[in-house]
Amino acid sequence: MSYFLLFLSAFGAATLLPLQSEAVLMTLLVQGLSNPFYLILVATIGNVLGSCVNWWLGLKIEHFKDKKWFPVSEQRLQQAQQIYHKYGFYSLLLSWTPVIGDPITLIAGLMKENFWRFLVIVTIAKGGRYLTLYAVYLGIF
Repeated sequence: MSYFLLFLSAFGAATLLPLQSEAVLMTLLVQGLSNPFYLILVATIGNVLGSCVNWWLGLKIEHFKDKKWFPVSEQRLQQAQQIYHKYGFYSLLLSWTPVIGDPITLIAGLMKENFWRFLVIVTIAKGGRYLTLYAVYLGIF
């Protein structure tokens, strides 16, 4: 059950939902009832899959930009595209960060970033975050 809850929190945290997978992971590590390797693996998989949903939404979002209810102005959309063009693919290395990480994965879809390149770099970034949290838990940092 703990792996499932961790997966759901990691998946949701990678979308625009205000969930905290880090707190769930650290709680499970402190409890010591689950294998840390599997906890990190499950958190990474959930978070990466959530980012893939963002990428897919980014692919589809431009179809709705002319609708009145669309939450982003044309100007903000162009600004996001310019930033992504400036920093490109490597900006996905920041996908692990709070606040800006999730929008970056959405913008990557909007910019039609190759899915497999996206998947590789986001997996590295998200997995690195959970490994860093584990290192903090172990007292390495």
